[in-house]
Amino acid sequence: MRLVINLILAAIVVGLIWVLISSIREPIAFKAEKEKRERAVIDRLMDIRTAQEFYRDITGRFAPNFDTLNQVLRTGQFQIVSVIGDPDDPAFTGVITYDTTYQPAIDTVRALGMNLDSLRFVPFSGGVEFDIAADTTSYQSTTVNVVEVGTQRSNFMGRFSDPRFKRYDQGYNPNSVIKFGNLNAPNLSGNWE
Repeated sequence: MRLVINLILAAIVVGLIWVLISSIREPIAFKAEKEKRERAVIDRLMDIRTAQEFYRDITGRFAPNFDTLNQVLRTGQFQIVSVIGDPDDPAFTGVITYDTTYQPAIDTVRALGMNLDSLRFVPFSGGVEFDIAADTTSYQSTTVNVVEVGTQRSNFMGRFSDPRFKRYDQGYNPNSVIKFGNLNAPNLSGNWE
């Protein structure tokens, strides 16, 4: 009888140790996974922002979808204007000339290591695409081009997208959006910056 009680107590102690270790391990795993996944999404958003800036340099506006963005970056060209002569130099008396050349945008995209085929997909999401919107808006009595690209955290947080993980990070909300840009103002900043 004494042996049975000792075995039951030993099992209870082992169970309590396991619960204690799990309660310590879970918040550490959550924090590490959250940082890793958010970093990957932020890096992808920064690439999309760069691609949108390239698109704007070529067309004068932002891309409303990823198909258009990819097509223009693959076939479009940057206009490079070189000024020959210094208009700010008072000693310069010659003629100022402008030399315009064109460079394929895809060369710059490749040099940056950007993969246009995977740009639209949210990392760790299993194929979910970023939400993208581009428009024009009136800002300080001027019509400006605006863009907004983002996704909900629940799309890439996997098993950690449950609201119960908020107890480990008070600012964590799986339904919040991580994004850059703003459809109401000419702003390309990310909400992580």
